[in-house]
Amino acid sequence: MSEADVTVPRGTELPGHGSTFGAMLEEFNAAARLLDLEPGIWKVLTHPKRQIVVSCPVEMDNGDVEVFTGYRVQYNISLGPAKGGIRYHPAVTLDEVTALAAWMTWKCAVAQVPFGGGKGGVACDPTRLSRRELELLTRRYIAEIVDAIGPDKDVPAPDVNTNDQVMAWVMDTYSMHVGATTTAVVTGKPLQLGGSAGRREATGRGVSLVTREALKYAGIDIAGARVAIQGFGNVGSVSASLLRQMGARIVAVTDWKGGVGDDRGLDIDAMIEYARQYKTIDGFPAGEPLTNAALFALDVDVLLPAAIENQITARNARDVRARVIIEGANGPTTPDAHRLLHERGVFVVPDILANAGGVTASYFEWVQNRHGYFWSEDEVNARLEIKMLAAFDTVLKTALRYRVDLRTAAYVVAIDRVATVTRMRGMYA
Repeated sequence: MSEADVTVPRGTELPGHGSTFGAMLEEFNAAARLLDLEPGIWKVLTHPKRQIVVSCPVEMDNGDVEVFTGYRVQYNISLGPAKGGIRYHPAVTLDEVTALAAWMTWKCAVAQVPFGGGKGGVACDPTRLSRRELELLTRRYIAEIVDAIGPDKDVPAPDVNTNDQVMAWVMDTYSMHVGATTTAVVTGKPLQLGGSAGRREATGRGVSLVTREALKYAGIDIAGARVAIQGFGNVGSVSASLLRQMGARIVAVTDWKGGVGDDRGLDIDAMIEYARQYKTIDGFPAGEPLTNAALFALDVDVLLPAAIENQITARNARDVRARVIIEGANGPTTPDAHRLLHERGVFVVPDILANAGGVTASYFEWVQNRHGYFWSEDEVNARLEIKMLAAFDTVLKTALRYRVDLRTAAYVVAIDRVATVTRMRGMYA
């Protein structure tokens, strides 16, 4: 379906080509038409509730003052507090953060967790910041948005280039402002500060579980299945490790700098240690050097993009030979590319389903913080598997019912749930 084929209510026209938010709207509109969504609800669900832009001045180590631009978007909170990560990256923009907040809305709805969608970010290059500068930037950013976040308002989490230490600074800054230790304001914290067992691995675990179910549906035995992974951060490395434990063969991995391939299977434990030491897998001594372009064109059973958005486009989609694509990253496939893949029979599990394990475990952490009672890692993993398999089953049944691809089906499930609650709550004057 092209933009010209999408009938949308006035006031919800698509942004220009190339817009990340526009890509989200294209996906949304295809599902909304199937649901025959009424124009009023359509307009509500295609507009962010709140967009915050802040300036974050930081005194650098050399005495100079730099001003960084930060964003926080709360897209929809009909189902509960906004939920979404904070990313630090030079390319962070309001458009990107808004799209990611929208995707979080649909992801939470698909996973059936009581959160709305949010996202945040600061336009910066964290690799060029000292630990002190990173802490000061984090604390100033949170101070600027402190009135908009909270356990019942908006609960941040780690994302690209942020981690449990950054979340600890977020929690402490918020707690200092409200005058009480408030662990439930953020998830993805260190265990000692109220983090949840199993949270760090949760996104990758969810990806591996969905991969297993997708291969089962596609009639491919996971034992010996050949997997190529783009991105070797938290999601990519955890997914690789768990898929290998399930019997899959990880034959290629790339990251921001380079990659490596070996048809016999890569030593994932050694690669994780290499990446910890060198911050990249480029130059890993075992296997043959590999580029991202070459990875996408490999003849494999599973292609797992786990880096950033817009990696599979109309330009390289025809080169993809994988039978199954599992979107570990947010928005890695553009709408045009997805149409090409679907026409060729590639089974794509969309991001709002495939990587929902992270927000599901974040929900578990939030619940544990509010109750003051913590679960074992086995309990967390067992509950996560139940939620992920239920979500996959619901989306697959919806796809078969409507005779559509899994991406459209996931949006149908999500939009229907959010729209139903929006109707029930009504419009507050």
